[in-house]
Amino acid sequence: MGWFGLSRTPAPPAPVRMEIPLFPLDTVLFPGGLLPLKIFEQRYLDMTAACLKAGQPFGICLIAAGKEVGTVAEPHAVGTLAEIASWEMEQLGILMVTARGGQRFRILEKSAGSDNLLRATVEIIADNGPLPLPPERQRLLPLLRRIASDIGPGRFPEPHRYDDAEWVGYRITEILPVQNLAKQKLLELEDPLARLEILEKFLDQRKLLG
Repeated sequence: MGWFGLSRTPAPPAPVRMEIPLFPLDTVLFPGGLLPLKIFEQRYLDMTAACLKAGQPFGICLIAAGKEVGTVAEPHAVGTLAEIASWEMEQLGILMVTARGGQRFRILEKSAGSDNLLRATVEIIADNGPLPLPPERQRLLPLLRRIASDIGPGRFPEPHRYDDAEWVGYRITEILPVQNLAKQKLLELEDPLARLEILEKFLDQRKLLG
C-alpha cells in the first residue's frame, strides 16, 4: 500500500536481455515456425555446437546488407530466437539443422569476433499472450488449413492454434509468396490484429480467399 492507503500501480516487468550469437540469413524465421538449415561454415558449425552443448538459442535475422557466406553481414534489428529442434551430420563438415522459432528480439548492441561470428546483446520482445481470432478474420482459416495439410507437420508443426490471432498471422505470413522485406515488416509489427488485416487485404486482392 502507498501513502494514505492508496495502492500503487505495479511497475511493468523489466525487459529481458540476453547475449546470443546471430545467424544472418536471406530468410525470415517466425515464432513457432520450423526452418531447415544447411550449415557448413566453420563459424556456424562452432556456434551450433556451442548452443547444443549449453542448451541455448541463437538468433536468426534477415540480412539487410551483405551475403550469407563469407564476410560479416548486416542484419535487420528485429529477429527471432532459434532453438535447435533436431540435427544430423550425414556428411563430415555439413550439419543439417531444423531450427524452431521462439520469441522475437531487438538488437541493442552487436560486434563481430575474429571468427566473423556476430554476437549481440538483445532485448526480448514480450509476447502478446493468447489473443482470440476475431470473427471477421475467420475467413482466413480455410486457406490456412489447406496449406497446413499440403505442407505437412515437417514444416507446419503442431499444435495448430487456429483460434490464436498471432499464430494464424505468423503461419500465413511465412508461406506468402512475397519478398523477404515484406515478411520482415510483418514480423516487426506489434499488433497481431493489424497483421491479420494486412494479410486479409493482400489475399483478397489476389482472390485467394473464398
